[in-house]
Amino acid sequence: MSVPLDYTPPHVRPALSPREVQVLLAWLRCDSKEAAAQELYLSVATVSTHIARIRAKYAAADRSAATKAALFARAVQDEIIDLDEW
Repeated sequence: MSVPLDYTPPHVRPALSPREVQVLLAWLRCDSKEAAAQELYLSVATVSTHIARIRAKYAAADRSAATKAALFARAVQDEIIDLDEW
């Protein structure tokens, strides 16, 4: 059986924890990690750790997201957020 030339395998959605999703969404809404940390009553280091782990999970799924915009795109692709909400 041959694979069509335009075939794109489905992307793997990394298993983000509920807390990672919460931190990701807060950070995407805010102007900075400091603001997200304040909103969630966390330290900036904790927010940074969550974001680093989220990026590592996407990289392990071969879907790296090195920038905030790339993480936003991944969140849309994985239906974590809906563009209508933003």
